[in-house]
Amino acid sequence: MDKYGFYTGQIFDAYEELGCHVDAAGAVFRTFAPAASRIALIGDFNGWTEGPMQKIHDGNFWECYMSGAKPGQMYKFRIYDRNGNATDHCDPYGFGMELRPNSASIIRDMHAYRFHDGEWMKKRNDRRAEPLNIYEMHLGSWRANEKEEHGWFSYRELAEPLAAYLKKAGYNYVEVMPLAEHPCDESWGYQITGFYSPTARYGTADDLKAFVDVLHQNGIGVILDFVPVHFATDGYGLANYDGTALYEYPNSDVGNSEWGSKNFIHSRGEVRSFLQSNAAYWLKEYHFDGLRMDAICNIIYWQGDKARGVNGNAVSFIQTMNSGLKQRFDGIILAAEDSTSFPGVTCPVHQNGLGFDYKWDMGWMHDTLEYFQSAPEYRSRDYHRLTFSMMYYYDANFILPFSHDEVVHGKATIAQKMNGKYEDKFPQARAMYLYMYAHPGKKLNFMGNELGQLREWSEKQEQDWCVLTYPVHDAFHHFMMDLNRLYLENAAFWEMDYDRDGFAWWDCHEEARCVYVFERKSKKQRILAVFNLSDRQQEEFVISSADDRALVPMLGSEWERYGGMQKENKKALLFREGRLSVTLPAFSGTVYEIK
Repeated sequence: MDKYGFYTGQIFDAYEELGCHVDAAGAVFRTFAPAASRIALIGDFNGWTEGPMQKIHDGNFWECYMSGAKPGQMYKFRIYDRNGNATDHCDPYGFGMELRPNSASIIRDMHAYRFHDGEWMKKRNDRRAEPLNIYEMHLGSWRANEKEEHGWFSYRELAEPLAAYLKKAGYNYVEVMPLAEHPCDESWGYQITGFYSPTARYGTADDLKAFVDVLHQNGIGVILDFVPVHFATDGYGLANYDGTALYEYPNSDVGNSEWGSKNFIHSRGEVRSFLQSNAAYWLKEYHFDGLRMDAICNIIYWQGDKARGVNGNAVSFIQTMNSGLKQRFDGIILAAEDSTSFPGVTCPVHQNGLGFDYKWDMGWMHDTLEYFQSAPEYRSRDYHRLTFSMMYYYDANFILPFSHDEVVHGKATIAQKMNGKYEDKFPQARAMYLYMYAHPGKKLNFMGNELGQLREWSEKQEQDWCVLTYPVHDAFHHFMMDLNRLYLENAAFWEMDYDRDGFAWWDCHEEARCVYVFERKSKKQRILAVFNLSDRQQEEFVISSADDRALVPMLGSEWERYGGMQKENKKALLFREGRLSVTLPAFSGTVYEIK
């Protein structure tokens, strides 16, 4: 390891020296703890008695070789501060860890597993001019394992059924919520104690590698939710690691986050190297295809508050990390969860951007959901909530997200948010999703949304698969599958997502009727999307065109097979003298191919 690079925050391979590394005879243990007065290694291999660690290099690193130590055994570092007080810590760079409430690190052989996804790894790319349809999920609550105490399937057990489901449902990427070890189920993995340890809830490091491998062999990309902003306060973790604030700010005004966790001090090179190496670790050792980075607004601004100003050191860190990852790993996707208007989030670092490939369009998400939550009589007033997104759309490369955050804590599920009574929610949800998939931008949908689920998500129970026994939910599920496949198979929906020529309004001033008409195009295809989002059928609505062409229906949200009231008819509609008169059902959308 380059020690100068470690201290200056330039390296991406710190985990290859620090932590625990096995060989045929035992294992070497190393940790970085500059303020410690003494460190002892304790574990299964020495009966949990103190084995002294020695200072190495410049005296800030500690090392111990333990003969007979082997994979599967547990260990901790007993760290004595300058006053002689001892605290037992898990290994910050440990590759495995016990299930909560236990907290020991576990020795893993990171070279044992052999991947079989070479074909996928060669062809993967950032999907800029290709379809990207992401299924976001929490592994522990997708399906329940009735044979297991906590109801969890292992990584390996999930792999094949998940791959089959995603292919059938029309998703080509899955995004998994954080998998680094965390003590509290309710944190969903966002408050971490073991940054290099795949959570033991679902198995071992090799099990997770097999999970990714199987998905790749089935043509599914895998994105990991990554947390570079903060960490859990548990005393056995990173907090006060060597008796001082080594990973966190010493000042609580900026050291404590809004989530009750500790903020990383991104001005320290050692912390930068820890996080950059952690990102590289998931991409290299597990073959993840990208990272969705959490809470980037708290990287950009102090405590996420624009009024407190830009955190220049944290911004510099994210630029160095993103550019370094893109240089090292071909075809990866880096996406920012960011609700700010900070410029250049998806611009390259050499153009003074942050270097992300994509940014979640939180404005589009909020405007869209608020529009569909409003009563129909107010939609004329709110009409331009659905046109506003295109006013700023080309400022960044956006992903349109309906994520886990929108279906918890009293917010209601996506389908439940739709205005009106039960029977009115499904046609509106179908129309809204059709609008989402026709709108420019890559797509992300959280598990359960595709079922029209009406119960808020909980990490404690599986998705309500039983709702598919009800015709309205089953029809909605089939609509979502057909919509996903339509999106994947038609280039006009994605080839020119970030090209101004890829989108054009045909009609965006039908405030009284709540009708919207826009075109999507690729180099070889044109598609027209028409929506009536009022609660009244619009008779003889006239669509105007500069030339006489035909519209061939591709998918309608109100077709009978999806639970609607309109008979499916794929007969071409012809313009006459640049005009076409159509009847638009209430709460509906239809997409046509322009011939």
